[in-house]
Amino acid sequence: MQNRSDEATQRLARLIASERDAQSKLRMLEEYRDDYSERFRKAMQGGLRQPEWRNYQEFLQRLDEAINQQLQAVRQQQSQTASGQAEWRQQRKRLQAFDALYERHRSSEAKLEGRQEQKAQDELAARRKHDKDDDE
Repeated sequence: MQNRSDEATQRLARLIASERDAQSKLRMLEEYRDDYSERFRKAMQGGLRQPEWRNYQEFLQRLDEAINQQLQAVRQQQSQTASGQAEWRQQRKRLQAFDALYERHRSSEAKLEGRQEQKAQDELAARRKHDKDDDE
């Protein structure tokens, strides 16, 4: 159970890292789009010819498509991370349940061992008393 729990923890760590990477790429694309959009506005103020204007527009459209694709990747990664968290919680609960069972068993064994020791001591004391009574 400990191995399964460790594996679930490692999988969750990888999923979280992948989600962070996907979010980072999304932010980078959004920042790049904002920068490029600002360049486009400044170029328009300076005057653009039709081919240049079209190039800016087409590139902005491609950036928007890339942003939408990356947004979908982020959402998918978030879903996978949520599933990984659920699996990790489930494995952790199982491990805790096994630990609780082990502790109960260990406690029960210790009590039994204590009773057996007490019984042995009582029997030894009874024999000593019996031997002492015989000597008198």
